[in-house]
Amino acid sequence: MDINNIQSFGRLRISVISGGELRPIAGAQVTIAYTEEPSQPVFTGTTDISGETEEILLTAPDFGFSQEPSEIQPYTDYNITVEAEGYEPALVSGTEILPDRLALQQIRLIPMERTEEEQIVVIPVHTLFGDYPPKLPEDEIKPMAETGEIVLSRVVIPEYVIVHDGLPSDNTVQNYWVRYKDYIKNVASCEIYATWPEAALYANILAIMSFTLNRVYTEWYRNQGRDFTITSSTAYDQKWIYGRNIYENIDQLVDNVFANYLSRPGVRQPILTAYCDGDRVQCSGLSQWGSRDLAEQGYTAIEILRYYYGNDLYINTAEVISGVPSSYPGYSLTIGASGDKVRQLQNQLNRIARNYPAIPTVTADGIYGPATAEAVRVFQRVFNLPQTGVTDYATWYEISDIYVGVSRIAEPGQ
Repeated sequence: MDINNIQSFGRLRISVISGGELRPIAGAQVTIAYTEEPSQPVFTGTTDISGETEEILLTAPDFGFSQEPSEIQPYTDYNITVEAEGYEPALVSGTEILPDRLALQQIRLIPMERTEEEQIVVIPVHTLFGDYPPKLPEDEIKPMAETGEIVLSRVVIPEYVIVHDGLPSDNTVQNYWVRYKDYIKNVASCEIYATWPEAALYANILAIMSFTLNRVYTEWYRNQGRDFTITSSTAYDQKWIYGRNIYENIDQLVDNVFANYLSRPGVRQPILTAYCDGDRVQCSGLSQWGSRDLAEQGYTAIEILRYYYGNDLYINTAEVISGVPSSYPGYSLTIGASGDKVRQLQNQLNRIARNYPAIPTVTADGIYGPATAEAVRVFQRVFNLPQTGVTDYATWYEISDIYVGVSRIAEPGQ
């Protein structure tokens, strides 16, 4: 570690859950060290009742290194080791801490009866700093012959995408079932820096979501006889890394816009959005570094996107979201609200509280009183949402997602 390049600080919060079920592990022992100095811990601590550590202040490079292409790595790598009684130890190597941002690292521990090996996750270098294959050119609109090959008649936000962790032709790599929002958050954290202006983050996240939904909508790989939705190869799709950390601002932004995608007039499918870093690699679509510069100049997200994709581009919203018990009521629920939607929310929170006991249980009476607001506030704290006590769009769907997760006996692919 070259301390001459350490001029700032980032923050890290770690959550530890039991593999195979959405259940936090309290009292897990957590140790953090620089990746280059793994035997010299800089933090030791334990997880709380929600399986989380405190926010940990860690050194990071100067903010400016992530604002333009640089030969100096703009984040600091850390190793995280976790141990808990009844579970195999886990190591995450390469958690990336950016300055002035909160990094979120989830670690799944595997019960000892299911394995006898330490779980190791290695996070490789960020795509904006490392050397990755450039994306192979593709048409942004796929031909849609009415042959029955395309089964979706409208754009649907999937509950899961299946990520093939390598080249499409490599049958030796693993497929992962990944919740759609988690996939987008992971890719965004791989492809751009969370230190960029929000307009640039939003523009890039929209491009990432539109690309993904084009793969979903056209069943691109399934129509080639493959058993997955998308790959982790930058040559064919976009970067996704199993077990990597994300960032709080990206996490919250995706929660608020996850049903959006990019459209052209008269075209039903989401466009396959070409993008590249715009420094080492040039392309006909969005420049990632260029989007940051435009945001600094005051461009909004849609202005950035139209700068690269043309003025006929617009932001669309999917009408169907898979895997949720009920759609958002169309307005925020807060103190004074009542009815079936409130009762459903209360029942879901009570089921989640069986896994996350920090969340207080409430009477499912269909009345949004102070107790319900407090339960929502605690849920928001545990799941990295703004702690308002109000069930807005992002909170409604996060509660729905977690409720579905804890209600299942096992996750797909486990």
